[in-house]
Amino acid sequence: MKKVERNELLGLAEYEQIRPQFLARIIGEKKERRVLVGDEISVVFENRDTALFQIQEMLRTERITKESSILHEIETYNDLVPGDAELSATMFVEIPDTPTRERRLVELAGLEGAIALEVLGTKIAGRNETRGVLPDRTTAVHYVKFPLGKELAERLVARGKNVEGTMFFLVEHPRLSVRKEIPAVTVRNLADDLSA
Repeated sequence: MKKVERNELLGLAEYEQIRPQFLARIIGEKKERRVLVGDEISVVFENRDTALFQIQEMLRTERITKESSILHEIETYNDLVPGDAELSATMFVEIPDTPTRERRLVELAGLEGAIALEVLGTKIAGRNETRGVLPDRTTAVHYVKFPLGKELAERLVARGKNVEGTMFFLVEHPRLSVRKEIPAVTVRNLADDLSA
């Protein structure tokens, strides 16, 4: 998948003009890419559009206009864009109660190494892309890549609309075990990403 390039970004004033429409489109897209994995975990599968949105929003929120800072944001969020035959996700540990969340983040130390996808019966270990991994706890936000490989990616794309039961998100941690089917609408979006 092609990375976001500098010439695609709009200036702050231009972005404000198109932001309502862009925001509505991305919210709709993310809705189809978000999966509630369990009571404590959700996942958003990323693509080029979600990365472009994050960059534009950071520039807007932080009022970034300095060229070196813009290039830094592009580099940072381009890490979310999946490579060839790869899927990319942001995983959130979502626990509203602060004391409970803090306790669970300690209990789930090493969570970033316990994530996988099962695609057409093949288990693909997640590759942790989160910076600043802590030894005694996990973080609330994780960036993960799933390198499917060309053959598996092609097999998934070849399924067309018939994707029910083809993909599961796995958490295999001593303190949390989940196997959640990825909804067909999400799998179709991911297959479209793989075929792009």
